[in-house]
Amino acid sequence: MNTDVDLTARERAVVNAFQGGFPVVERPFEPAAAAIRDTGVDIDATGLLETIRDLDDRGVLSRFGPLVNAQEIGGAATLVAMHAPEDRFDEIVEQVNDHREVAHNYEREHPHLNVWFVVSVADEDRVEEVLAEIEAKTGQETYNLPKQREFRVEAKFYVDGPLDGDGDIEAAGIDRSDLGPDVTPTGESTLSPAERDLVLEIQGGVPLTETPYADVADAIGQETDWVLETVTRFEREGKIRRIGVVPNHYALGYTENGMTVWNVPDEVVPEVGPEVAALPFVTHCYRRPRHEGVWPYNFFAMTHGRSEAESQRRIEQVRETMAEYWDVSEDDWDSLFSTQILKKTGIRLDERADANTRAR
Repeated sequence: MNTDVDLTARERAVVNAFQGGFPVVERPFEPAAAAIRDTGVDIDATGLLETIRDLDDRGVLSRFGPLVNAQEIGGAATLVAMHAPEDRFDEIVEQVNDHREVAHNYEREHPHLNVWFVVSVADEDRVEEVLAEIEAKTGQETYNLPKQREFRVEAKFYVDGPLDGDGDIEAAGIDRSDLGPDVTPTGESTLSPAERDLVLEIQGGVPLTETPYADVADAIGQETDWVLETVTRFEREGKIRRIGVVPNHYALGYTENGMTVWNVPDEVVPEVGPEVAALPFVTHCYRRPRHEGVWPYNFFAMTHGRSEAESQRRIEQVRETMAEYWDVSEDDWDSLFSTQILKKTGIRLDERADANTRAR
């Protein structure tokens, strides 16, 4: 199945190779290119760097570098749903988006709850204040759906070609995260001032140069070895989810963004959650609260497809997995496809990191 962008075999190999597992060494493109060559793709360090730069310039990639786990950095985020009547839709969306705490906002297909946004704050108590402000301004009720348990967050998007795993997503790509400093997790939940500076420097990606980690070190006034050790430790501690290319999934043709929601019996969730999360095409999987009389669903599984047919096949696989644990009726689930992006600024980490920083 072809993607929406015209990619060469080498470009496809690069997109697939390191959506994680990128080496954390001073000159990482050399061992990364060697690992790709070992699979039969002819590429050297210079060619790998130039290819990633070009893919980034063309919008095929969103960025390159560490993917920071905002939850582990500090503060809080929550998913919120609300109704925007058709005759006031634009007005309400603008009023919601005016809040800097609103990071992502999507219109989704639902007969009542058609606006879905993420609120990101430094202090968890601020969530209720933001929602109260939105309700007062819009006159519409909000429904807070905080994450109660995370089963999976793994948004990887492969394209047909070298290193795609031949249909097995778990076999796709290359992992050279074994290259790098030997470090031990500290168990610290707070950040030092230097660690905060590092997080803010890398949150949007690292420089596309032969020595990206050294350039980050120069930017924040630290030694390169400290940056290598801290990035490696953060990955092992979960403060960084993974390191590598971050594809723009829309550019790769993954345009069918389906948020499936399920009314799973509470006692079954602990069993069902890991099984659904193990489906390789499920990118996000959470338990969230119900809202009586308005929102009966307590389980969310996000899927992405490159066509409506592919997306529907994947949703059916989720339903089949659910059906192994309980009797799923048509009234027990729904699928909310996004119809437009209303706001997407990303999670602002500066305030959240600042609030979680302590001198050591």
